[in-house]
Amino acid sequence: MTRLPARFIEDRALRDAARAVLIEDIEHLRASLAEEGIASRVSSGVTGTISTRIRTGARDVLAQAMAQANDYKGVLALLVGAIILFLARGPILDWIETLGLDEDVEDNPGEAAPDAEAAGGDDE
Repeated sequence: MTRLPARFIEDRALRDAARAVLIEDIEHLRASLAEEGIASRVSSGVTGTISTRIRTGARDVLAQAMAQANDYKGVLALLVGAIILFLARGPILDWIETLGLDEDVEDNPGEAAPDAEAAGGDDE
């Protein structure tokens, strides 16, 4: 049997210790995977990461929108008013039309509407 230098003996001891740690880690991983599969780990990790990123992004957008809204309050009020008028345009136009027809009939009860005269023409 050949005599090995002390350095080789130390290296072999380090290698054996590292191998024991690696084997222990592999056994720990196998036990962990037996409890929860890889697919469920990946899906839960991805879902958690995505939802965290979405929440963070939404907070940033909200903060920026609030800062912009404070700078442009008049423009924001005009925009909200325009949206409300647009959404309520049907009832508003119906109300205006009802008011307009009632006033024409009350102001000129004996006269025909200008459209009726134009449509009938001269029958003489």
